[in-house]
Amino acid sequence: MKSLNYPTKPRPGDRVAVVSPSAGLPALFPHVYELGLRRLREEFGLEPVEYPTTRVMGADPRDRARDLTAAFADPSITAVLATVGGDDLITVTPHLDDDVLRANPKPYFGYSDNTNVLNHLYRLGIVAYHGGSVLVHLGRPGAPHPLTFDSLRAALFGSDWYELTPASAWGDRPNSWTEPETLEYEPEMLPGEGWRWQGPQRVVRGRTWGGCLEILHWLMATDRVPTAAELDGSVLLFETSQEMPSAQEVFRIVRNMGERGLLAAFPAIVVGRPKAWDFDRPLSVPERSAWGAAQREAVIRALTPYNPDAVVVFDVDLGHTDPQLIIPYGGEILVDAVDRRIAVRY
Repeated sequence: MKSLNYPTKPRPGDRVAVVSPSAGLPALFPHVYELGLRRLREEFGLEPVEYPTTRVMGADPRDRARDLTAAFADPSITAVLATVGGDDLITVTPHLDDDVLRANPKPYFGYSDNTNVLNHLYRLGIVAYHGGSVLVHLGRPGAPHPLTFDSLRAALFGSDWYELTPASAWGDRPNSWTEPETLEYEPEMLPGEGWRWQGPQRVVRGRTWGGCLEILHWLMATDRVPTAAELDGSVLLFETSQEMPSAQEVFRIVRNMGERGLLAAFPAIVVGRPKAWDFDRPLSVPERSAWGAAQREAVIRALTPYNPDAVVVFDVDLGHTDPQLIIPYGGEILVDAVDRRIAVRY
């Protein structure tokens, strides 16, 4: 397995960078963004520092890369948080100053399109953190989700092992950001059914790699992923976005990972609960349940020819659903299929 270094963690009272290397959605939804900033100050005791493109939609990729590099270079900044995801961060990472990032490693928090940055830092030998969006999670309507905030707090300030907990209630139907009054009440939640385990009963300990499945496909297409040898013994984690790729598309992406030789490298795979509702596709609860079942079947069907003995855990709250558990990216994870537990080291 590739050896990566954990950056030094911030402490309450520190300055942390708030950046938009992907989409500058704080410009469109300032009421959600300001709520997230307020909670960052009040709940975590951190002082957010914005950059020129943080509230700019459609900023030039070179300018966004310049801001992200500056956040790492600034010695007064102790962590970097992405505001949200998007769809073109793949055009930003080539403009990052890797020498600066290597010389000034800092905890980076982001998911979705930020998989581009997480993978980039991984290849530089820096542990990052999958999860923790200023808009989506810090700006959650009604109240913060306790599981999300407990996980985020542990990841921000701690360095110990942390036991992940299945959500007793979860949701994938967010409130509309276009209606400020929806910030007053929490989003719809559904009863949790726990994680779903597949494969042999054994304990796997390794380093994580993965992220948003659609972005991983882009990274494979541009040849920006680690080799199978570099990933050997690691634990793959992935989840799907609000674009809701079909089960057939998920099958093809995972199959392509197998054809690239990657799937055989992973003794365990942790799959996020798939998002099955969007404003353009408002599925009913039974339809969402069927969607999840089809996604699980697609993953197993794609995985079987390449790594039939892998431990697989489905419906872990690590992606585009609510709550979101923070996962160290390149950091250590324990997947215990005997006692059916998952722990990560922050």
